[in-house]
Amino acid sequence: MNGAYRLFGNIKHYDWGGISFIPSLLKTANAQKLPFAEYWLGVHANDNCRIDLGGNRIAMLKDILMDNPSLLGEAVKKQFGQLPYLLKVLDVHKMLSIQVHPDKEAAAINFERENSNGIPLDAPNRNYKDANHKPELMVALSEFWLLHGFKPPEEMADILMNVTALRELLPVFLQFGYEGLYKHVMEMPQPEVNRILSPLIQNLSEIYKTELPDKYLEDYWVLKALEQFTHHEDYDRGIFSIYFFNLVHLEKGEGIYQPAGVPHAYLEGQNVEIMASSDNVLRGGLTNKHIDVPELLKHVKCEPTYVQILEGEGDLEKIYSSLAPDFRLSVYELNENDEAGFRPVTAEIVLLTEGSIQLHCNTTVIKLEKGHPAAIIFPGEDVKLIAASNVVLYRATVPVNIGE
Repeated sequence: MNGAYRLFGNIKHYDWGGISFIPSLLKTANAQKLPFAEYWLGVHANDNCRIDLGGNRIAMLKDILMDNPSLLGEAVKKQFGQLPYLLKVLDVHKMLSIQVHPDKEAAAINFERENSNGIPLDAPNRNYKDANHKPELMVALSEFWLLHGFKPPEEMADILMNVTALRELLPVFLQFGYEGLYKHVMEMPQPEVNRILSPLIQNLSEIYKTELPDKYLEDYWVLKALEQFTHHEDYDRGIFSIYFFNLVHLEKGEGIYQPAGVPHAYLEGQNVEIMASSDNVLRGGLTNKHIDVPELLKHVKCEPTYVQILEGEGDLEKIYSSLAPDFRLSVYELNENDEAGFRPVTAEIVLLTEGSIQLHCNTTVIKLEKGHPAAIIFPGEDVKLIAASNVVLYRATVPVNIGE
C-alpha cells in the first residue's frame, strides 16, 4: 500500500467555535448554526479520522497504520511507533482557557501516577490523559489574537503600575519575580480576587460604556472574558493573566510555537494547528473546566517570554520551524498552473485552505478543493502538485533529521 488517499477528518462542536468557517471549508451545511470549533486530521484517541481506500472502501486511519506500521516510514516507526502528530483547523469565536502543557518526562510520570491512583481517564478532575507531551505550532488563517507567555520585566512592571487596581501586585513582582506573582494570584482566596478585580471591572465598564476598547489593549479582552466567565459575582482569576501575558496579534500566514511550560490562550480567529498527539492540558483560568492550581504551578515557566512570530522560511515551500521532534508544518502558496513537489518521509497529511490543486502520486491523481480539502500520502513515491487556481496548501510531516 502506497501513494495518496483522500482523508476525512473529525469535526469537534465545542461551544467556543464559530458557525461558518469550517462548514465553508468542508462545504457542509450548518442550518442549526452549531459551533464548528475544530477539524482534526491524524491519529488520536478521540479522533475517528477516515481514509478513502477507493472502491467504496472507507477505513479508520488509526487502524490502517496499526495494521501497516511500515507506512510510517522506518525512522518514525522506530522512534514513535505511531503517527506522532495531529493536524487541526480551529475557528475560535469565544476565548479559550489559559493553559499550559507538560514536557514529555512529566507527562509520562504523572500519567502513571493518576493511573495508579485509580482516576478514570474521563474523570473531570483528571489532569493527564496520556503519557505524551503536547508542543503546538499554529499558523493564522485570518487575523488571530492570543496570549503567549509572560510579558518582559519592563512591560510587566509598567502594566502593574499603570492599571490602578493591580498596583498592589507590583511590590510582589519586584520582590518575588514571576513565580511569586503568579503563585500569589493563583492561590489567592476568591474574596481577595473579587476585592482586587471589582474596582477594575467597574472602572472599565464606566470608561467603555458606549464604545469598546481597541483589541490591542488588554482591557478589550478583559471585558470579553467577563461576558463568558463571571460566576455569581465571582471573577475568574484568569483575568490577571490577560494583563500578565503577552497579547499577540498575528496576521494571516504568521505563526507561533507553544513549547512545554509556556502559558497561552487563544482569543479569536482561525488557524491551522499542528501538535504532538496528546490531550494533556493544565488550565489556569478563563474556563468552566477543572483547574488544579498546585499541578499547574509545577509546570508553568514563570519567566519572561520574548515573542517570536514565525513567517515561514523558503521559496515554494515555506517551513515554520520549531524544536518539536514530533512534527513539521509547511505551506505552499502557489499561483494558477504553478507546480511543486516533494517526497514524503512518513505518512504525511496535506490540507488545502484556499483554491484547488491536483495531487499526482504514482498513478493516482487527487483533486483537493473546498469540500474535499485533505489527503494523506505514504512514503515511497514522489508527489507532484499542480495548482488549478491560486492555492494555499499546508503539509504536515516530521523533521527530516528525525532519528539521527
